[in-house]
Amino acid sequence: MAKKTPQSATKSSSGKRNGTNGNTNTNTSKTAAGNGKRRGSAPAAGRYDESAVKTLSSLEHIRLRTGMYIGRLGDGSDLDDGVYILLKEVIDNSVDEYIMGHGKRILVRYKDGVFAVRDYGRGIPLGKVVECVSTINTGAKYNDEVFQFSVGLNGVGTKAVNALSDHFRVVAFRDGKYKEAVFSRGEMLSERSGAASKEKNGTYIEFKPDSEIFGEYEINLEFVEQRLWNYAYLNSGLTLEFGGKTFYSSAGLKDLLEAEVGDEAMYEVAYRREGHLEFAITHTDNYGESYFSFVNGQYTSDGGTHQSAFREGILKGVNEFYRKSFSGSDVRDGIVGAIAVKLLNPVFESQTKNKLGNTEIRSWVVNAVKSALVDFLHKNPKASEKIADKIQRNERLRKELAAVRNQARDAAKKVALKIPNLKDCKYHLGDGDKGDDSTIFITEGQSASGSMVSSRDVYTQAIFSLRGKPQNMYAKRRVEIYKNEELYNLTVALGIENDIANLRYARVVIATDADHDGFHIRNLLLTFFLNFYEDLVLANHVFILETPLFRVRNKKETRYCYSVTEKDTAVAELASPEVTRFKGLGEISPSEFGRFIGPDMRLMPVTIRSIKGVHDTLSFFMGKNTPQRRGYIMENLV
Repeated sequence: MAKKTPQSATKSSSGKRNGTNGNTNTNTSKTAAGNGKRRGSAPAAGRYDESAVKTLSSLEHIRLRTGMYIGRLGDGSDLDDGVYILLKEVIDNSVDEYIMGHGKRILVRYKDGVFAVRDYGRGIPLGKVVECVSTINTGAKYNDEVFQFSVGLNGVGTKAVNALSDHFRVVAFRDGKYKEAVFSRGEMLSERSGAASKEKNGTYIEFKPDSEIFGEYEINLEFVEQRLWNYAYLNSGLTLEFGGKTFYSSAGLKDLLEAEVGDEAMYEVAYRREGHLEFAITHTDNYGESYFSFVNGQYTSDGGTHQSAFREGILKGVNEFYRKSFSGSDVRDGIVGAIAVKLLNPVFESQTKNKLGNTEIRSWVVNAVKSALVDFLHKNPKASEKIADKIQRNERLRKELAAVRNQARDAAKKVALKIPNLKDCKYHLGDGDKGDDSTIFITEGQSASGSMVSSRDVYTQAIFSLRGKPQNMYAKRRVEIYKNEELYNLTVALGIENDIANLRYARVVIATDADHDGFHIRNLLLTFFLNFYEDLVLANHVFILETPLFRVRNKKETRYCYSVTEKDTAVAELASPEVTRFKGLGEISPSEFGRFIGPDMRLMPVTIRSIKGVHDTLSFFMGKNTPQRRGYIMENLV
C-alpha cells in the first residue's frame, strides 16, 4: 500500500482534539516521547550543604524548569508542543481584552521564525509594560473587576514567553503614546517611549522561540489555524486574521459542531447560550461519545466536572422529555457535544489546564443542560423522533452485544485465565505518574515482539502480539468484535470492551514493520479503532512507533537513520561505514531496541482533523472501491 495518502498518514494535524474548520484527515505527526524535560545529563552527586542551596530569579526558573510552565517542549509536530503554547499565551491575553469588551480584531503573523500578535484592546498601562512581561505574579488578572474570566495564565503567560524566547519585543499603545521594551532570554536589552498618535490603543508582541530551549523545531501553520478557529468559535464576534485568512464565527459552538460533523449529523444541532454557559449537541451514526469542552476559552482535553455534568444533563433531559429511564450509554452513544463555561475562579488539576476540578458547578450545568434540551425537543419534533429511534437502536444493539459478549467471555476463559498474547506491565493509566507513562505496543508476530519483550520497561510498557493480519472491520457491526477472538482479546487488554472510560494504558502504540505488510496491518488496526473506538483516537491515545530503517556505523560511531536521506548523510560523513537495512522489527537486537522504545522513542500521534470525513476516508482505503484505490496507489506509490 502506498505510504502517502490524501487523507491519512500525513504529518500535519493536532495531537489532541480541538475544534477545527478544516477538511477531515486521519493524520499522524511525529513527536518524541518524554519531551518537556531539559536535555542533558544529570550533574554528579555532591555535598548537600549551604553552598548547594541556590536562589533563581523567576525567569531563570522558567528556563530551568520549562515543563512546569508550558508542559512540554516537542519539535513542533504536535499541537501541544511548547512553541505553540508560547503563541497561545500571547493570544490569550488579547482574547481576554475582547472578553472584557475591548478590541474585536486580533492580527497574527509568522515570518522568518518570528511570531507577532497585535490586538486593539486597552493596551498594557505604559508605566507597567516592563513589569507585566518580566516579573512573575504581576498583572491585572488578579483584579476581578478588570479581568473577570481570564484565559491566560495569571501573571505567568507572557513572562514565560519572554524567558523562553531569544527575541521578545513588546509595544503598548495607549492614548496616543507608546512604550516599547526588547528582551532576549528574559534579559532586557532596551526600552523607549514616545508619541504614537496614528496608532490605535492595543498591544503588539513579537517573539522567536529560543533554540537553546526548544532545539530544532518546525512550525506547522495548520496547527496555528486550528487554534485560531477555536478562539473564533469560543468568542463569537471576534475576528482573527492570519496568513491572509479570516477566522470568524457568529454562532459559536454551533458553528464548531457543524464544522466537525457536517452532513453526518442526524438532526439539527441543539444549541444554547445563556449567561456563562454555552453548549451544542447532536448525534451521528458513529460509535462512542465525542466532546469538546472549554473553560474560559481553554480547551480541556481531559474534560472535568463541566463535561461530566454536561453528560449527566443530557441524560436527564432526554429521560424527562420521553418520560423514560433510558441508560446513559443508550442515550449518549453516537453523540457529539461541545460545552464552554466561564468561571471566575476555575480550579484545574494541572498547570496546563487540561481538566477542570470545580465541583460546585455541577448542579448549575446539569440543570441548565437538562432544561435546554427538553425545550429543544419540544420545539423540534423531527429531532425528537430521530433521537428516540437512535436510542432504541442502541438498546437493541446493547442487548445483542450482551449475548455475544457472554459467549466470547466463556470462550476466553476456556483458553486461559490471562490473555495469551499479552505481556502486561505493572502500572496502568490511573496509577499516578507512572501510570501516565503506561504504553502498550501492538506488534505483528512473535519475532517482532521478541526484541521488545527483552528490552521493554516492565513497569510501564506492555506488549500485545498479533498472530497476523487482523480482520478488516470497515462497515462491520460491533457484534463482529466478539466473534473475532484476537480483536476481542485486544479490547479486553486495552480495557475498552464497553467504552474508553476504563482504558488501561495512556498510549496505544502500533508497532509494525516498515514494509507493505506492516503498512497494511497498520491501516487495518486504524480502521478498527476509528470504526468502533473513534473517541480513543480523539482523546489522543493512539500512536505509531517509528523505528530506524538503517544502521550506519564504523569502528568509532553508530548512527540510526529513519530515512534514506538520513542514511545518505551518515554514509557521506562516516569513514568506511557499514550499512545495515532493517527489514523488520525482529531484525533489531534487544540491546538496540531498548533505545528506540526508551525516553527518546519517536511516536507519531494519530489524530483526526474533523469527524465528518472519517467515513469517507475509511471507505476509500478499506471499502470496495478497488479500481479507484488502485489508480491512486499507482500514482502515489513510494
